[in-house]
Amino acid sequence: MHRSGRPPLGHRIAYGGDYSPEQWDPDTWRDDIALMRTAGVTLITLGVFSWADLEPHPGTYTFDWLDDVINALHDAGIAVDLATPTASPPPWMGHLHPDTLARDRDGHTMHWGSRNHFSPASATYRDYCARIVTQLVTRYVHHPAVVMWHIGNEYGQLCYSDEAATRFRNWLLERYHSIDALNDAWGTSFWSQRYGSFDEVIPPRSAPYLINPGLNLDYQRFSSDLMRDCLREQRDIIRAADPHAVITTNFMGFFPLVNYPTWVNDLDIISDDIYPDPTNERSYHDTALAHTLMRSLANGKPWMLMEQAVSAVNWRPHNVPKPVHQTRREALTAVARGARGICYFQWRASAVGSERFHSAMLPHQGPNTPHFESVCALGRELEHLSTVLPHDDNLLPHVRVALVFTWENWWATREPALPTHQLDAYAVLRRWFTALHDLGVTVDIVPPGPHLTQYDVVAVPNLYQANDSDVEALRAVSEAGHTLILGPFSGIAHGDGHIHAGYFPVPLADLTGTHGQQWVPLGHATQFTLGVDSLPVPRYADHITLASATATAVASFPADAPHGLANAPAVVHNPATDVWTLAADLDSPALKALFTRILPPDLMPGRDLPDGVEVISGALHTLIVNHTDTAHTVALASLAGHNRRHPWVGQWHDALTMTSYDGSNTVHVPAYDAVFLVAANALDRI
Repeated sequence: MHRSGRPPLGHRIAYGGDYSPEQWDPDTWRDDIALMRTAGVTLITLGVFSWADLEPHPGTYTFDWLDDVINALHDAGIAVDLATPTASPPPWMGHLHPDTLARDRDGHTMHWGSRNHFSPASATYRDYCARIVTQLVTRYVHHPAVVMWHIGNEYGQLCYSDEAATRFRNWLLERYHSIDALNDAWGTSFWSQRYGSFDEVIPPRSAPYLINPGLNLDYQRFSSDLMRDCLREQRDIIRAADPHAVITTNFMGFFPLVNYPTWVNDLDIISDDIYPDPTNERSYHDTALAHTLMRSLANGKPWMLMEQAVSAVNWRPHNVPKPVHQTRREALTAVARGARGICYFQWRASAVGSERFHSAMLPHQGPNTPHFESVCALGRELEHLSTVLPHDDNLLPHVRVALVFTWENWWATREPALPTHQLDAYAVLRRWFTALHDLGVTVDIVPPGPHLTQYDVVAVPNLYQANDSDVEALRAVSEAGHTLILGPFSGIAHGDGHIHAGYFPVPLADLTGTHGQQWVPLGHATQFTLGVDSLPVPRYADHITLASATATAVASFPADAPHGLANAPAVVHNPATDVWTLAADLDSPALKALFTRILPPDLMPGRDLPDGVEVISGALHTLIVNHTDTAHTVALASLAGHNRRHPWVGQWHDALTMTSYDGSNTVHVPAYDAVFLVAANALDRI
């Protein structure tokens, strides 16, 4: 199906959170709904963990209490995001049907008494899911309060049971068609692992030593697809009753167990859960990275921030409260990157259970608190933004730089038997993104594909393992006359994990003009000089040599570099193909210095911004955020290249204060505050 990207409340920014009325009595429900109105709440998620209350015994359904809550919310003008409660089956299910319980690699059963104990492979579990979803849909699909459906919760369940093994074999048969093809893909001639039939294949359970990497990779592919099958079964029940229903499930940023890009076309709106650590004063980088991923997955359509903490969480060893100003800034940055829903876990703090000390919109201390007043203030601010932000369907800024990332390559770099454990593709991506972000470079995070030729610059932090179509997509970037930046430990293996024979990156070596000789994990840091900058190399380097008359070493390792790296190229540019090769895994400050050399100035409008000041551009707006404890002044003229869709001419208004600016002005941004600029001509169209 085609995703609509339809925000649940139209042009309004949805504001609210999860609510668990089953934990409270009807008097509390009435108080809660009155306080929701006070706070400006417009959307409430119901039913995420309500299965035991909705179906206390097999086939016995009790919906009266949910009727009352949904009707009361509707009467108060509050919309409902209705969840299927399938993330946490009732105790009776595991008791009566042990086959519904997940098993880990060691064969241990995951019992009830917590949550997420189900096996996505269990036919019994999936049958009960279909029954409860059918009951919910029959009762509520046309209820005027229900504007969206929320399938499950934070999918991420793995299972190694016999039933999972059977489904895995069927998945493998569909993928490979023959056992010989599987043996070839997995390289089972190694260690006497050759299979005679699919019946002999088992999941990657506990074993004496390293498990076949092909088996590991395919089980991760299968597990992601298996969870998606669970989602699709529930989605199809809803869709059959209402073809126009808005359906989502909550992603979790860069979560390793689910290949989110393969899920997006099954959903109507992308939604995400994110919990930055308030003790990390640079956590806004990780927030920006997650928001950028969601904007990229949504492909210009609105997305939702489904869960975040108002203050402290309960699951870190040391749960520091989040400052009010950080909560506000995180909400504003999400809106600036296209979010049209700002929701929290949860509405009322739980008095019982494992999340008693997780913060909520309404704290244990009640509404007469600074905490609740800040929640109300944010609600007012978001409602105001709803009235002044442009409502264009396409929320994308003019993005000219792509960061290439794939889940399958990430999985491959997490294998235990690589040259080093320090080349996790997500960790490398974070370093590259942080450097580009600090230069004010707006990026899309995308997998390889024909779309890469639409970007001026394509940066590949790591692509250790790539199939032929991935390689062709990168080659097309160079052939189209665009810039390609290739990070270390790339172009090493085929998509099935087989190592290329020859000098790496074998399928791209004619473009890089280099020959990779050796993979070099570093026992201690080295460095190289780029212009006036000395750039430390703390972890890893490729030992490469020049192999083309057109390739030039822009920087080289010093004469005392270890492990044969002495005087070897560290950064190579091949102007004939406009491919840059980085032979060193660098931290963000060093990458920032390097990108300053590579990228044209108009792609880096933030390069002269004060440290800790962030600029986010949309189609017709720009948010300037000060993450520091010191006020800063930003000249609008310095942002001229930040978004070519709206050069800084004409009048601009701060959507938060309605202060007017023109392109010659400077903007004062107080400590821990933000200025949300909207083009005056966009306001005129509203």
